[in-house]
Amino acid sequence: MKTLIIDDDPNIAEAVALCFEIRWPNTEVFTASDGASGLRMFKEHGADFVVLDLALPDMDGVDVCKQLRSQSDVAIVMLTARGGRTDIIRGLESGADDYMTKPFDQMELLARARSVLRRGRRGEKAVTNFASGRLAFDFAGREIRIDGDLIGLTPTEYNLLQHLAQHPGRLVTHEELLARLWGLDTRTQRIT
Repeated sequence: MKTLIIDDDPNIAEAVALCFEIRWPNTEVFTASDGASGLRMFKEHGADFVVLDLALPDMDGVDVCKQLRSQSDVAIVMLTARGGRTDIIRGLESGADDYMTKPFDQMELLARARSVLRRGRRGEKAVTNFASGRLAFDFAGREIRIDGDLIGLTPTEYNLLQHLAQHPGRLVTHEELLARLWGLDTRTQRIT
């Protein structure tokens, strides 16, 4: 497994890297101190899991998240000092799978990482394309077309349609969508 940590604080990046390296010894960890180098590392090395700060020196973490999400379904957890409701909503709506605030508990970060990775695998089919009537999905390319015309969607809209398309003929509950796309637990109204 490959983990990419994008955080401008070298102490946080090192702590997160050590956490993954010690607890998940088969993990290859890459770190980047700004958004541009993080995106470049992702393009060069790929990643199964990304830990992303919002406050980066060259660009907003929300923009980094959107760019990552536009190219991949990689699991993303935002780890940031910004804990306001608006920041959390912006982070999740930009495509993050979960959101944690600093200071953080390393064991909780690992638990959330396992949860996000598990949710990503649960019930997913190894489908690379899907077509129904006028609608066509290219999951690998993260593209949706209607009558051959490319449709521009936000990451959240795309993820919602992808989840529904990957579960044809099955009732998908509101609670499942909230948990899968936004990490919300409707029983407690807390972010999980």
